[in-house]
Amino acid sequence: MPVDEPAGPVVPGDACQPRGPESPTPGSRTGRNLPAALGVGLGLGGLALLTLFTVKATFLLYMGAALVIALWELSRAFGTRGIRIPVLPVAVGGAAAVAAAYFAGGRVVVACLALTTIAVLAWRLPGGVTGYLQDVTAGVFALGYLPLPAIFVALMLAPPDGSRRVLIFLLLPICTDIGGYFAGIALGRHLMAPGISPKKTWEGLGGSAVACLAAGAIALPALLHGTFWQGLLLGAAALAAATLGDLTESMIKRDLEIKDMGTVLPGHGGVLDRVDSLVVSAPVVWLLLLVFVPIAGHS
Repeated sequence: MPVDEPAGPVVPGDACQPRGPESPTPGSRTGRNLPAALGVGLGLGGLALLTLFTVKATFLLYMGAALVIALWELSRAFGTRGIRIPVLPVAVGGAAAVAAAYFAGGRVVVACLALTTIAVLAWRLPGGVTGYLQDVTAGVFALGYLPLPAIFVALMLAPPDGSRRVLIFLLLPICTDIGGYFAGIALGRHLMAPGISPKKTWEGLGGSAVACLAAGAIALPALLHGTFWQGLLLGAAALAAATLGDLTESMIKRDLEIKDMGTVLPGHGGVLDRVDSLVVSAPVVWLLLLVFVPIAGHS
């Protein structure tokens, strides 16, 4: 998720450079189609709430579908450089690990991840010697980048109060995105990391910080009966993780010289462009929630 999208200067030649005046996007001076983005965002959020607060295990199906699309997008992006991710073993093994985290617990998860890594090594063997190392390395990277963080979401979801834990996890990066977006548009002048993402500004990061800290301070006491200061710490940690996730995905796209990971979500780009901050935030939020609001009977 982008930290902000100011209308300020960009680095010439950047693969993520917004459209110029010759091809404006309706509803936004930043290159994003705001009506489409708002509609898609509301739809995705509504489906998340529906699954979380009806039969919460169905959220795993929702998350799994998003991860499969994101993995496909990542595979296509890597393919532009001749790197072939062993998608099938990563997808099947990752799904097994996520299900194990929700239904069985830690030991089975570790076994699933180990067996999936072995499967990646074996799956690529018939493809020949050339590129073997880069392909299996990409497969292990994909396993760690997408299914591994999803395991922590499943661990958050499993307890009786899991729906509220996951809701907090989703709210924090979303507020980071929204706060950074509008602060970046209104105030963005000073570039934060022009060599990685030329649209992100320190002013946008400030807006993200205000929104994320406020969300943590409100959501943790309201949903899980934590304290105000714990919510602030959770918000600060989620902000750092979300920003790192966003910059990491921007770095990957710049290395591959592509603008977006996909086009499946109008106004947003690809699924991977939406979950970039979530994948890094998941283990951080899981750990802090476990410390601040221990699960009953958890040893």
